[in-house]
Amino acid sequence: MTLNLLAIAAALLAVMGKINRAARMAQIGILLQTLGWVLLMASGLVTPGSTLDRVLSTLAMGGIAGGLTYSAIAFDLWCGRAAVARAPAVIAVLMTAGYCIGFGSYPFRVGWANGLLTLQVAIVVVALCRPTAIAVGRWRWLLVASLLVQMAVTAARGVLGAFYTELFPTFFTPHPANVLFALATNVTVVMSLVGILLAHRDEAERELARQACTDGITGALNRRAWMERATAVVAESQRGRQPLCTMLLDLDHFKEINDTYGHEAGDRALKLFVDGMAAVGGKRNLVCRYGGEEFSVLKRDADLAAIRAYDQRLRAWLAEAGPRELGVPLTYSAGIAVLLDQRDTVEAMLRRADSLLYSAKMLGRNRTLDDQALEASLA
Repeated sequence: MTLNLLAIAAALLAVMGKINRAARMAQIGILLQTLGWVLLMASGLVTPGSTLDRVLSTLAMGGIAGGLTYSAIAFDLWCGRAAVARAPAVIAVLMTAGYCIGFGSYPFRVGWANGLLTLQVAIVVVALCRPTAIAVGRWRWLLVASLLVQMAVTAARGVLGAFYTELFPTFFTPHPANVLFALATNVTVVMSLVGILLAHRDEAERELARQACTDGITGALNRRAWMERATAVVAESQRGRQPLCTMLLDLDHFKEINDTYGHEAGDRALKLFVDGMAAVGGKRNLVCRYGGEEFSVLKRDADLAAIRAYDQRLRAWLAEAGPRELGVPLTYSAGIAVLLDQRDTVEAMLRRADSLLYSAKMLGRNRTLDDQALEASLA
């Protein structure tokens, strides 16, 4: 089993490729558990009950319990949750400290360690069974099955060592429960590896899908993804007869920012612009980098007054954030189109917004026009 863990630890480091926090936590978890079992094997080679035995065994318990904690963090991250795992971490600390303090009593330390390890695994199982924040594959049920088996055999060893010590006087006693523990753990270690690799693959696929839909500089939707989603939103608004507006925006004098301050400053300006669109809007807005320094936003359940208010908030936000973050003011020109009727389309709305955007530029930039505003400007 220890050799299996060593091979798996090496495999995870070798085959995972580019990793993020979740994968790193999984690697650390496997490494700590491997270290724990190596130290436990080493403790069997020294004088039983000696100081060195106590140190090696205590460190081994810390490694095994700590490894489970890091694995719990990885599982939470892969399920789209915050990386907390407070309960497994508290149990790891309590188990290691109690094991060291009560090392002189074999029944206590075996019952204590295996009992708390069982509880720690149970908490991880419950967390894996909770509804996930994102869609995940069936890898978590493979991990649940693996952990349930580990719980059963670990609990059996704890009961045997604590209450039937004469049948299980040493770690290597060939009692059927201990043999079953070794055999089951060999299987579950491999199952856990498969589960971890499947979880990592799922996350990699989600990241590829995200990259295919978003602009690499700003994080906004790219044009293709925005058009797909916007078409669905328009159809939904038409069915529910809900108001809908779109706005096409173009950063004023963006070329001057690039020429004067460099392309890195230009990229920061684009990112700041999208940050502002998100900060003053709601989560239901669809924001897109339409092309170059041009952006579009589709605002659900919004009439002309609502999108005008959004425009004013965005201009105020950029007037404050631009000089602070970039050292230059950021302004934009924009055109607004509202959803007209059941036959209207995203493409038609964009054509109207683009025409109004062009008029805004011709009238001196740094303004937003809709049909009413254009008529007032020309009056």
